[in-house]
Amino acid sequence: HPVPEQAYLDQEEDLESVDTAIFYSITSTQSGLQGIELGTHLIKQAVALLKREIPWLSQFSTLSPIPGFRSWLLLELTRHLKEGTPSPLSQAEVQALSEICCGNENESSVEKGFHGLIKSGQWSSDQQTVDTLKPVLLRLCARYLYEEKRRSKALDPVANFHIRNGAMLYRINWMADPSPRGMGNSCGIMVNYRYYLENLEENSRVYINSNVLPVNQQVLDLL
Repeated sequence: HPVPEQAYLDQEEDLESVDTAIFYSITSTQSGLQGIELGTHLIKQAVALLKREIPWLSQFSTLSPIPGFRSWLLLELTRHLKEGTPSPLSQAEVQALSEICCGNENESSVEKGFHGLIKSGQWSSDQQTVDTLKPVLLRLCARYLYEEKRRSKALDPVANFHIRNGAMLYRINWMADPSPRGMGNSCGIMVNYRYYLENLEENSRVYINSNVLPVNQQVLDLL
């Protein structure tokens, strides 16, 4: 049943308990803005406004889409099946996926079945399949965000944008966007880029000059 609007109004947030601000993805989406370094300016402007209203805010993060993950994964699987490139799946993952993908542990059959599941998008309606795919997709997403590069920078355009502007790859969130668009872009996964204000300039400089991507241990633990 829908909750009456008044019920939300009666549960007014206690601002004294709020210490975190989440930005729902700041990115240069318009083609005319690509290449213009707006990120740090926008973040700092938003932070200044929020701190004026809530001075004790201390944590700032985005909740961001991962627009290239699913297409990258499908391409990696296709290349493996057609060209014999290394499989994106580990042997343990092939074994775990064998039951839901094809009923046997033949590697090419499993990967073909996995490709079909991801391409169809219908896997999310079956809880057993969801539970089996979750650790596999989280690891592959961590690899995509942290390890996959274009010209030594993060392959994912949103990741590259935030990390160029000093953020840290902080946390990967399972089924944070189960909408059709979220499932089509990233199998429903979203990511937090954490902005430590005191480290923005240094993080940005090291990434731009040395291609070092700042990452939190909880992302590394997925790999």
